[in-house]
Amino acid sequence: MQPETLSRRVLLGAALGTAATTACAQVPRPAPELVVYKTPTCGCCTAWVDRMRAAGFSARIIEQPDLAPIRKAQGVMDTLAACHTALINGYALEGHVPAEDVRRLLVDRPVAIGLAVPAMPLGSPGMEMPDGRRQPFETLLMLRGGATRVFARHG
Repeated sequence: MQPETLSRRVLLGAALGTAATTACAQVPRPAPELVVYKTPTCGCCTAWVDRMRAAGFSARIIEQPDLAPIRKAQGVMDTLAACHTALINGYALEGHVPAEDVRRLLVDRPVAIGLAVPAMPLGSPGMEMPDGRRQPFETLLMLRGGATRVFARHG
């Protein structure tokens, strides 16, 4: 076998191997769509949606005068209620939940109702202050039966 033929075979094999590897590589899928329920007058809810879109999520907003029926249908306790409720991939998100927490929820897939950031803390996504003030806050994992546990701490 001549060196020229060997080089062509090696090159062809490398090219086919690269093509096969590329074809089998996982292509990142877009994040599932958020369905966000908010009241028509809530500006911080719109700001949260903007932050989530900037983080790569798509979002559809549904304006409702009263979110209590949505929360109740999803099993969100009144004590965790905030200014908006979002649904994503079988989970409820209550309040200003950070995008990184939503990503982790979708990867870990815990048996839970979803995540909540009650009380609209200053500095949470959509609640940023012009002077940069921030309140430490926790993202809570909402469990079936009404219990919660800390999912993440911020600030």
